[in-house]
Amino acid sequence: MSQYRSVGLFLVLAFAWGSAFVAIDVGLGYLPPILFAAIRYDIAGLLMLGYAAVVVEDVIPRDRASWSAIAVGALLMIAAYHAFLFVGQRNTTAAAAAVLVSLSPVLTTGFARALVPQDALSPVGVVGVGVGLVGVLVIARPDPSNLLATGTVANLLVFAAAAAFALGSVLTRRIDADLRIETMEAWSMLGGALVLHVLSAGLGERFAVDDWLVGEAVGAIAYLSIFASAIGFLIYFDLLERLGAVEINMVSYVAPIVAAVVGWAYLGQTVDTPTMVGFGLIFLGFLLVKRDAIRRELTRRD
Repeated sequence: MSQYRSVGLFLVLAFAWGSAFVAIDVGLGYLPPILFAAIRYDIAGLLMLGYAAVVVEDVIPRDRASWSAIAVGALLMIAAYHAFLFVGQRNTTAAAAAVLVSLSPVLTTGFARALVPQDALSPVGVVGVGVGLVGVLVIARPDPSNLLATGTVANLLVFAAAAAFALGSVLTRRIDADLRIETMEAWSMLGGALVLHVLSAGLGERFAVDDWLVGEAVGAIAYLSIFASAIGFLIYFDLLERLGAVEINMVSYVAPIVAAVVGWAYLGQTVDTPTMVGFGLIFLGFLLVKRDAIRRELTRRD
């Protein structure tokens, strides 16, 4: 029964995070991108903080290391990731964005090994990172005569989002903080939302009440804040403990499939050949980088 529960939760999480890219596309039709992301995490952060207050004995971090980890999470994993993602996704499809974000596990390994020289990547691992980056170029399709083309810049912004999230996840693990993950996520969400609000104000984004009251806009914010963020992260924490990091990383490769199907069904978006080829290359890069961990996981199951 436990195995069926884990499979069911995995599929729910893949659907939540894959369809989130479509919800972002819907919301961007009405809302300024940075402010949209900020309000998403205002709501999600408060929900997560309420949950943390129930399950954690002391929800207020008490030491410098804890606040350092929260600051990294807020700046890189929430603010930078979502600023790049939401701005970039205005000019690319949900499926392409989901595929580019799926590079995060590969980049995470690359950053981890770069920051810890004694754990240098093997030649095969270096090839894996390279293959993943080639997948990004296939999707972005930069035109040498026009490197600032709208579509190219949009895809590269989404790639920057994946890189920010990967770097943030590595740096937070390197900080020796005695902090429950629920507490870190709650304060990182709220801190990241604050940074996004400051950035939004600096860019001159305006809160237009009529736009925010449109049914699809309200639905997009509610879906992203409650289902994809608050509930999604709770499922993620549960599965991380049950399945381990290798298997939970596979969500990154199911989510683009969900994004493609939901984007086609709801928005009429199609998946072009370069996006499919890029997805294959990024997934191949993941297999090469994580081959030892995957082999150990398969051996353990046997």
